[in-house]
Amino acid sequence: MAIINFGGVDEKVITRDEFPLSKAREVLKNETIAVLGYGVQGQGQSLNMRDNGFRVIIGQRENTSSWDKAIRDGWAPGVTLFPLEEASRRGTVIQYLLSDAGQKEFWPFLKPHLTEGKTLFFSHGFSITYRHLTGVIPPPNIDVVMVAPKGSGLSVRRNFLEGSGINSSYAIFQDYTKRAEEKVLALGIAIGSGYLFETTFEKEVFSDLTGERGVLMGAIEGIMEAQYYELRKHGHSPSEAFNETVEEFTQSLIRLAAEKGMDWLYANCSTTAQRGALDWKGRFRKAVEPLFAELYERVADGTEAKIVLEKNSQPDYREKLNAELAEMANMEMWKAGEKVRELRPENWKRRD
Repeated sequence: MAIINFGGVDEKVITRDEFPLSKAREVLKNETIAVLGYGVQGQGQSLNMRDNGFRVIIGQRENTSSWDKAIRDGWAPGVTLFPLEEASRRGTVIQYLLSDAGQKEFWPFLKPHLTEGKTLFFSHGFSITYRHLTGVIPPPNIDVVMVAPKGSGLSVRRNFLEGSGINSSYAIFQDYTKRAEEKVLALGIAIGSGYLFETTFEKEVFSDLTGERGVLMGAIEGIMEAQYYELRKHGHSPSEAFNETVEEFTQSLIRLAAEKGMDWLYANCSTTAQRGALDWKGRFRKAVEPLFAELYERVADGTEAKIVLEKNSQPDYREKLNAELAEMANMEMWKAGEKVRELRPENWKRRD
């Protein structure tokens, strides 16, 4: 492992050069990895591990769309695809990738299968950090670890197929066997991580919930809506408002930031854009700092976790969620986006 300096702060980082796939296979050669839940993370991680040569089985509720999806992906019922409890019994490493609410619900049925020496694996610190709410309290004679990819399961799979990896954090909550560190690093490499950086279950969930509600999803949608509808209010067309709000950001500017940082993005824009960005970024920061302070406090004190568990445990939560997503999809801004995406050059090339 290496100590890398990030902006003046040293962090422990593990790369695939330091922990190659061959070493991961050796560490996990006697393990049966049971992936519980075939949602986006379960699908991406399990397919990557299977392609990397690990012994993987899937645990999923029967007669569900995810069960059918697993069959389409080549998992065979009774061979590599089992009901949740049967997979839990067979696995020596249990990758607990059900939803946060699903983990709370299934925990009483999983716990009897967590026998001595097994490894309980998470990709999110939620259930352990908020165990006073979820009841997820592991027995003391197992290892409890986490690898949290910094992206959706779709990205975990896409990056793997493209020959790259996805950044992941890792943590150890319980090291009964004294082999938890080598196992968690091996699992991180097995699922397709590009590099791994150390954290704790608590820090992972606090940063993750803040990020999802903030810059990564909640804030970006809110800011885009505010700008789009301000432009529309002053007579700008849907196409113009969408291009200046979303399309230029996602298709051009953010790629410059991803390549070399915001200073690189600024340096490669017009001087007018540079001046405006430098003059206004501080005002936006000051405007949202109180919101982020409130958000982090609500994450840390469990308020946001309680909302997640309450909302996502309701029998009709899926219908309510779909209704909220449909309301967003039917907004003028995203309807305009559909048309703009159809007009991207790559889509015209496909029609030629």
